[in-house]
Amino acid sequence: MSTKALAKPRFRTATAGVFRGASAYLQLHTAIQDGTLKPGTRLREVEVAEWLGASRTPVREALGRLEAEGLVARDPHRGMIVCELDSSMVGELYVMREVLEGTAAALAARHASDVEIATLRSLADRDRELRADAALLARNNRRVHETLYRSAHNRDLLRTLSSLQEAMALLGQTTLALPGRSKTALDEHEDLIAALERRDAPAAEEAARAHIRSAYRARLALMLKAA
Repeated sequence: MSTKALAKPRFRTATAGVFRGASAYLQLHTAIQDGTLKPGTRLREVEVAEWLGASRTPVREALGRLEAEGLVARDPHRGMIVCELDSSMVGELYVMREVLEGTAAALAARHASDVEIATLRSLADRDRELRADAALLARNNRRVHETLYRSAHNRDLLRTLSSLQEAMALLGQTTLALPGRSKTALDEHEDLIAALERRDAPAAEEAARAHIRSAYRARLALMLKAA
């Protein structure tokens, strides 16, 4: 698959006649995040430039930045492509998520403000209103996790988790679309937030770790279904 087969991006730069590398990067990054550009999609510079309505120079800059972030890679046979993850890479991602999110939860139990915990509670409550729409639920789920990361009040951990979240976008379809997964995930969020409200760091860490282990099992089920 290449960008030739795709519809034009939903948004374009508003700067007449000027299309900077940052704008090309933003559009490509968004297309990878929302699944428009799927893993394995070929990214020929000239085709991407035509797709974005840009010149090749900012596209080249954007692709270089995405390559440095690990979202695109050079394949010896296909050229530049959106990165693909094999089963071992997926396992590695979830191992890192369990360790890092468990740490974030423990730190948040100790350092999050009352307002931050109330925000997490509000987002989790909204989860239940969105259960019928997997896409909206997935977006809200991302907000829950991002709010947890910030609530840990550790800049290095936040930076590492944010980078890991970028890589998770390469996994494609949300596991929340699997039958029963949304309810399980909501219950897991409830356990985590209840521990944060009690300021119970060990319980918060274990709840976060259990949530990621459960998410990994759901991801494996989704991968087997797609195989």
